[in-house]
Amino acid sequence: MNYLDTINWMFNQLPMYQNKGKSAYKEDLSNTLILSRHLSQPEKKFKSIHVAGTNGKGSTSHMLASVLQEAGYKVGLYTSPHLKDFRERIRINGEVISKQFVIGFIKRNKSFFEKIHLSFFEMTVGMAFDYFAKQNVDIAVIEVGLGGRLDSTNIITPELSVITNIGFDHMQFLGNTLPKIAGEKAGIIKKNIPVVIGETQAKTSKVFLDKAKSESSQIYFADQLIQNVLESDLKGSYQMHNIKTVMQSVQLLKELKFEITDDHLKKGLLKVVVNTGLNGRWQVLQQQPKVICDTAHNKEGLTYVMEQLQNETYHKLHVVFGVVSDKDLISIIPLLPKQAAYYFCKPNIQRGLEAVILQEQFKQNGLKGEAFNSVQEAYKSALSNASSQDLVYVGGSTFVVAEVL
Repeated sequence: MNYLDTINWMFNQLPMYQNKGKSAYKEDLSNTLILSRHLSQPEKKFKSIHVAGTNGKGSTSHMLASVLQEAGYKVGLYTSPHLKDFRERIRINGEVISKQFVIGFIKRNKSFFEKIHLSFFEMTVGMAFDYFAKQNVDIAVIEVGLGGRLDSTNIITPELSVITNIGFDHMQFLGNTLPKIAGEKAGIIKKNIPVVIGETQAKTSKVFLDKAKSESSQIYFADQLIQNVLESDLKGSYQMHNIKTVMQSVQLLKELKFEITDDHLKKGLLKVVVNTGLNGRWQVLQQQPKVICDTAHNKEGLTYVMEQLQNETYHKLHVVFGVVSDKDLISIIPLLPKQAAYYFCKPNIQRGLEAVILQEQFKQNGLKGEAFNSVQEAYKSALSNASSQDLVYVGGSTFVVAEVL
């Protein structure tokens, strides 16, 4: 199989959460542990940092990787989902995994995958760990895919655990209250491993404190400890929370004998996009009309993004918007601006919500717009209708942003 054949096989033959939703979610780590043994436990051959959270874990992971790169370390980075190419999920010092490695890994292990019925995510985690081990990375930043306790990445014993924040997302898996969701995220807290919590939240703090105590883990609330926030090239006022989380994490890494100077920290935060290739976070795609895209897709993330949007100056606002079918629209529609022209679309995945259904839900809440057959059609219409002094915002789903990029 060539690269395209290999990727198509991965996407189509095995359950993949971003396409299928709940049917792809595994409720234990048994398959991942079997896979680890099959691959000779690669996750034990490199140091790691484990990052979980409802919002901000992607930005935080990329920031940490950038800082460690500036400090001269060979840094693996595992994140999900990807925006344009599967290989974005697995990087070393910003360079995506080679097509040859992807092809070879699947070819060597295909019969095993089929025999064990591994999910797309389990298989991809195995590939990342195998790649980082074989490339002898100094450290890898590993972003949790979904939740924490039962996530396929949760077989690592990291140097440091990081939990950015807790919000209502993936409630069909993680629970319908903030303490329940926090309990799942707290599953990455390991015995005697320090943990950084990005944001102090009244309903979740006790969950983390209790878990840390039971594991004899030192716990640090970044927003209580970090006062002066450094700048980053990741724009958006909401990044302030992530920057504090990273700054506190770096302090602990220094205590763990990682050689990171203040200059490495400053440069790393200012060169996240260059060093790691991160896209889709308050990303300005063009001017006149100004086009901004952001992958925020739940209540907490969109709250921050809509606050940022209010700081922009424009004549008229055009919003290209699409979501997945399990999205809690009741919680997010009230956050969105009433005075805007909406362009509703369905992201090109199985889980995408039909544009006409989205249009009707918004109409019932006083927000009006047109429904389009694709993201590209919606985006082109918004651009053609916008004057040079207008603003076009693209969002609602990572997959909508991916198609525009």
